[in-house]
Amino acid sequence: MTELADKRKFYINGKWVDPKKPNDFDVIDPSTEEVIAVISIGDQADTDAAVAAAKAAFPAWAATPPEERLKHVEKILEVYQRRAPDMAKAISSEMGAPSDMALSDQTGVGASHIKTFIDNFRDFEFVRPLGPHAPTTMISWEPVGVVGLITPWNWPMNQVTLKVIPALLAGDTVVLKPSEIAPLSSIVWTEIIDEAGLPAGVYNMVNGDGVGVGTQLSVHPDVDMISFTGSTRAGIAITKAAADTVKKVVLELGGKGANLVFADADPKAVERGTRHVFHNTGQSCNAPTRMLVERSFYDQAVETAKRVAESTQVGLAEQSGRHIGPVVSKLQWDKIQELIQKGIDEGARLVAGGTGLPEGVNRGYFVRPTVFADVNNDMTIAKQEIFGPVLSIIPFDSEEEAVEIANDTIYGLTNYVQTQDGARRNRLARQLRAGMVEMNGEGRGRGAAFGGVKASGRAREGGIMGIEEFMDSKAISGWSVDS
Repeated sequence: MTELADKRKFYINGKWVDPKKPNDFDVIDPSTEEVIAVISIGDQADTDAAVAAAKAAFPAWAATPPEERLKHVEKILEVYQRRAPDMAKAISSEMGAPSDMALSDQTGVGASHIKTFIDNFRDFEFVRPLGPHAPTTMISWEPVGVVGLITPWNWPMNQVTLKVIPALLAGDTVVLKPSEIAPLSSIVWTEIIDEAGLPAGVYNMVNGDGVGVGTQLSVHPDVDMISFTGSTRAGIAITKAAADTVKKVVLELGGKGANLVFADADPKAVERGTRHVFHNTGQSCNAPTRMLVERSFYDQAVETAKRVAESTQVGLAEQSGRHIGPVVSKLQWDKIQELIQKGIDEGARLVAGGTGLPEGVNRGYFVRPTVFADVNNDMTIAKQEIFGPVLSIIPFDSEEEAVEIANDTIYGLTNYVQTQDGARRNRLARQLRAGMVEMNGEGRGRGAAFGGVKASGRAREGGIMGIEEFMDSKAISGWSVDS
């Protein structure tokens, strides 16, 4: 085993500092189950120091001209792109994304978000007229203050960039608490921030767990906003914890996306949808894990999904190729195994995959790409977010039934539609209860906000709306239009 990386320091007030009280935590490589690094779990004193630094830095940063804040972010992008190989290596080793995917997708999406924010911010209007009916009434967009950012392990840089960058552009100061399971990428990110030369205290990073640092940020009287991405259960806990201080709380939570596949769908629809579920080893909140298939096309769709699952290779994260890697931890692996078994026990038809490690694998948190057919919405696997490479296929007989099944969930993040009928696509897009609807494999345009409804939370991340999320609006009357 290679020598452990010592990553115990936090980043507070522009400096790397030791924790106030040692509390070691091992970072595990999910491909090998070996300890690869040691971090420290923060304590109240660490959280307080980071928040105090952010609070002290806020007035000057909020008063910094927007064009100067933009220059800082442009420098962050420059350093980020140069450090892309280091970032990809960190992500691959901490959460199991295959090396090629870690560079192109996991690291690449961070750069894409930063570029989009830069483009959107250039024309951002901080003071806007309400409308021609009220020429002296203005809406002013202003920074919230100190924001606590709590990010997950499944798409580390996707979520870090969607939170840190708009907060900085908005004029907020931040304290980042990344996932303790996958903290190495956020340490690289913090090195990037440090090299980019932000003023001291504008950005701070404290490692810790949800019960500790996460809760401490949520209840802290000097934190004005919490932006959280993670499980619905944790989002509920954060909302309750934050209530006493009446801070702004923005949540991006779980999902159980429905993919409505009609008989007239394009020939690649089922394959595309199945691969989407398996991408990132199923660890995506917007994965289309419930495939609803029109009855006349159902048997063919099940066979296609079975073929895709059986042809999906599973391998070590460090290997190059188009395989899928492990899930992030033993805890996640155990949960997925229990849910796969639950699907079998409740009568779903297992057509590919199943419980246990893939053939030829004797260590690592690897899951067999799994497909269930003949699922109904009363089954546990149709209700719970599995967060693994597990697809549930459900038949339907009519458009109305498909909508009813799709909406019969506590979640409402992303739904998908596959049909060549344009009028039907438009109808369904309005009827499906979700923050996003993607149709016929066409991705949402750059700057379209990411976020859901219902138990998926109501965050809007990315683009103009993602910048406004980190600001407060102020209505002003009597504005002098001649000044």
